[in-house]
Amino acid sequence: MLDNRPHLRDAIALIAAGGIAATGFQPLALWPLTLATLAFLIDRIEHARSWRSAFWRGWLFGLGLFTVGNGWIATAFTYQAEMPTWLGWIAVVLLALYLALWPAFAALGAWFLQRRFKAAVVPALAACWIVSEWLRAWVFTGFAWNPLAMVTLGPFARPGLAHAAAWLGTYALSGLVVLLAGYWLFALRALRGRKWPLAAAYAFGPLVLFLLPLTGDHREGTLPYTLVQPDTRQDEINDPRKFESQFQTTAGLSLAHNPAQQRLVLWPEGGVPDYLRPGYQRFWYEQTTYASDPDVARARIGRVIGPGALLFTGATDLAQQGNHDITGAWNVITAIDGTGTIRGSYAKAHLVPYGEYLPMRGLLEPVGLSRFVAGTLDFFSGPGPRTIDFGPFGKAGFQICYEIIFSGEVVDRAHRPDYIFNPSNDGWFGSWGPPQHLAQARMRAIEEGLPVLRSTTTGISAVIDADGIVRQHVPRLVAGRLDGRVPPAHPPTLFARTGNVLGLCWAAVLLLLALVATRRRGR
Repeated sequence: MLDNRPHLRDAIALIAAGGIAATGFQPLALWPLTLATLAFLIDRIEHARSWRSAFWRGWLFGLGLFTVGNGWIATAFTYQAEMPTWLGWIAVVLLALYLALWPAFAALGAWFLQRRFKAAVVPALAACWIVSEWLRAWVFTGFAWNPLAMVTLGPFARPGLAHAAAWLGTYALSGLVVLLAGYWLFALRALRGRKWPLAAAYAFGPLVLFLLPLTGDHREGTLPYTLVQPDTRQDEINDPRKFESQFQTTAGLSLAHNPAQQRLVLWPEGGVPDYLRPGYQRFWYEQTTYASDPDVARARIGRVIGPGALLFTGATDLAQQGNHDITGAWNVITAIDGTGTIRGSYAKAHLVPYGEYLPMRGLLEPVGLSRFVAGTLDFFSGPGPRTIDFGPFGKAGFQICYEIIFSGEVVDRAHRPDYIFNPSNDGWFGSWGPPQHLAQARMRAIEEGLPVLRSTTTGISAVIDADGIVRQHVPRLVAGRLDGRVPPAHPPTLFARTGNVLGLCWAAVLLLLALVATRRRGR
């Protein structure tokens, strides 16, 4: 090895290891490969001769991890006409070049602690990884997709090791994954030394934890729901000629079996083509191909859902100045009752760069860069998580699409909801993006001890209980509806009471263990 950078062969091995580690995420869920490749990374960090070498090793591993794990982003470029589709994989790699800095900083921190303070490298890396993922979630607006903790989720019927997120939080659970990978490294070293019992103990400990047979609480709730996935494909969702047929499909899937039934009806992001907020000037909607004015659109929706229902649907609200000037928009959830009356709304707070707004528009637009989403108006961000009390329909929390991936940022802690509604449009993201998105919604349910109701255009719609168990779902590329009762919430979990401070506290505990373990071993 060179002091500063790995040789080409070693660099390729580290990138490949990172790419293989990403197969532990959904939809493959090959978590043993994640543990094995993390063990390889730990070994490489431990034997790095300089801080630069440690940094590069973490960065190369991260480059492979995020290129493969975020490959679904390239699919988004096939659904817009402003930029060439070949730019998709370039964008994936460019994003990975940045995101790989966070594993690099974790590797650097672990190496420094090992050399300067004689800390044990495994718990030191686990502590640094927790901090790096927490930073990745908010620096430059954050991109919290696929923390390592996501590999701990079991199949739909059980949460597996992810159940520990209620006491650890997602980022600390990622640190636990690093610790378990260290056990596999110890198992390999014990195997080389022919210490068979010790090797077996190190190897099978993580296996037992990952295969925990926890199944959670199967109680039924009391609030009936109808959750709809209309199977609106991304290549048709913005076609004005399809708007009416799209609405009719959604409406047909939403009709009540008993018209007088009190129930919650759930439609996805982009669930209606109409503007619903009263007060928009006739000039605007008459210049579009949208179906009708807001009053007519709401009345029609009220007739569809019936007198005993309350609808939550994704929609768009316009920011308007005067009679004609539209300055922007909000991505919103609108609550409409059976009379067509708006009962409340929530505006998305955590917007997607290049999807809902174009950063530095004045610089990027002249060189041909644009948003993925159709239109030139940027979206404005809302105030953040909020809870609305809808009386007999419970206290609802809302997170639109991408927002659900941000651990510790999905609930108004001063006004805890009974459930979270998470509408989404996952039609952009091929076969890998939707299961990864659903997995992150499951993790939020576990952390907060709250059910998550997820309606998508054609991703994977699901009802997730407070243990992260998927009780019902509609597969990708299928039109369907789910009927049932909203699962009950748990009492606030430790994470729900403390937020991401809990993960940072666990990082401090691991760092202390790293320092103590080395000193005890040196006696």
